[in-house]
Amino acid sequence: MVSFEELESLLQEDNIIFLTYGGTFTQSLIAGMTGVLEKEVEEAELSMKVSNNIFVVFIELAQNVMNYSKKVRKDQVFDPKGLIFVGKKEEKYFVCSQNIISKDDKQKIEPRLQAIQNATNEEIKKLYKDIRRSGKESHEKGGGLGLLEIAKKAQGIEYKFQDLQDDKFYYKICVTI
Repeated sequence: MVSFEELESLLQEDNIIFLTYGGTFTQSLIAGMTGVLEKEVEEAELSMKVSNNIFVVFIELAQNVMNYSKKVRKDQVFDPKGLIFVGKKEEKYFVCSQNIISKDDKQKIEPRLQAIQNATNEEIKKLYKDIRRSGKESHEKGGGLGLLEIAKKAQGIEYKFQDLQDDKFYYKICVTI
């Protein structure tokens, strides 16, 4: 698993970084980055399964940045800015993102991430199917199906919330595929 502390050295060492972006996220930008990522994955001749897993995780994390990012100051509420990158260390691929979220979003997301880390693959698949069948949480924000979709594709998930000001947090997540 790639830790956040290793990320800076990854960029400086001889590891493969397929895509790095920091700034404002929009749906059209995510689509464009997916196209670039697709080209990089094809050139790396990755298997269909690994490629698909990278794309699913990338899209989910990018959409999370776009949908949940907040500005640091209280008088500025929404700001779809963040950081995302896709790379390879040794024989593992990873997708990581970072953005600022509200305390309310942290309180929704953190328990779901904890539950995912404590669940088996079978439990994650069952919960995913149950939510899909029920329609519950399938189209609302809050780390429902998206985090479960990520968990189904991941070999590991590392996350961290760093306290900022005005009930805001840096939300960092790194998914190993």
